[in-house]
Amino acid sequence: MLAPSSTPPPALAMETSPALLRLLQLASPALPVGAYSYSEGLETLINQGMTCPDALGQWLEQELALGLVRVEATYLYRLYSAVRAEDWPQVAADNRWLSALRDSEESRNQSWATGRALARLTQDLHPELSPALATIGQPCNFVVSFAVLASHWEIPASAAVLGYLQSWATNLVTAAVKLVPLGQTQGQRMLIELNVPIQTTALQCAAIDPDDLALGGWGASLASMQHETLYSRLFRS
Repeated sequence: MLAPSSTPPPALAMETSPALLRLLQLASPALPVGAYSYSEGLETLINQGMTCPDALGQWLEQELALGLVRVEATYLYRLYSAVRAEDWPQVAADNRWLSALRDSEESRNQSWATGRALARLTQDLHPELSPALATIGQPCNFVVSFAVLASHWEIPASAAVLGYLQSWATNLVTAAVKLVPLGQTQGQRMLIELNVPIQTTALQCAAIDPDDLALGGWGASLASMQHETLYSRLFRS
């Protein structure tokens, strides 16, 4: 894996409580949305022989730089602003577009299932948001539900995006630890080495207009499409 740069990008602001505490809760693996059961095609790649930590780390870096998670991070900024402005038609339109971007059934079902779980949790915690979530409609993508709750909890947009990307990376590194298997120390080392790419992606996405985005992640798409035909599987994607 590429070594962390000695000159990382400017650090995002570290927020204080209660926003920081809420961000930690929202980005926690303990959030009951079932994200732990998905590998986003990583199980396919490992089954095909990608078991070197450096190769796995480079794959995750490329996804941060060019993949669907980068698109979601960019949309998260706009979704957050739309939620703050109570522009629910815009949120609903972006939700439909995010569904259309997913070109494999497993990937789409992952986003819908985790989004539905987070929307249900949001309604249980904050019933006053039920009308807004009903306006967005179902299926609701995970990043959309994430934006609604992050905005309601007054987590700053930049911190919410950083937490979203960190949560994504943690989930996939945990999957790699189980699948290769890697040691826990190696997994933590991979997460440390992803710190700068995560910061870079979060900062770059803040300056991108989602309408200018294009997606060509054919490698991840193929891995996701091939996953359902694996002889044995630990994960649902």
